[in-house]
Amino acid sequence: MNNWNPSSWRDFPIKQQPTYTDIEKLHKVENELKTYPPLIFAGEALNLKKDLAKVVRGDAFLLQGGDCAESFAAFNANNIKDLFKVMMQMAVILTFSGGCPVVKVGRVAGQFAKPRSADFEEINGISFPSYRGDIINDIDFDEKSRNPKAKKLLKAYNQSASTLNLLRAFSRGGMAD
Repeated sequence: MNNWNPSSWRDFPIKQQPTYTDIEKLHKVENELKTYPPLIFAGEALNLKKDLAKVVRGDAFLLQGGDCAESFAAFNANNIKDLFKVMMQMAVILTFSGGCPVVKVGRVAGQFAKPRSADFEEINGISFPSYRGDIINDIDFDEKSRNPKAKKLLKAYNQSASTLNLLRAFSRGGMAD
């Protein structure tokens, strides 16, 4: 793990990669994303690492929650607030019933992809690429919707950044008390 870098994931076998027809557009979007600020900060990652070590030692309980896959259409402040509130309520119950701190991990702010066992989906003899989540393509079963679109990566980044901004505000603005 000492050799990690932002591109090191490309050194491993990729089994769930969509096939983009416009590779030039994909590279353009990837290069644009490289210029964006990180969604999380080093201090946040280090704090989570320390908290997870407590879980491993049995000194804390891990609570993970959120959607299987986020959708662009369901993105709004009320949905984010509701998830935050439910996670906080569950954490309070677990803290008092378990007698130990709860490490809360949200499956949110970037959970836009869906793994698939097959690259294509067939309905009534018609085959199109599988729906792989809003970050890749659209759920409607037609050629245009199922074609992977690189620009969706930018929308996913922006929605993730907005979601994290709201979650940080909720946690520091009194909703976590």
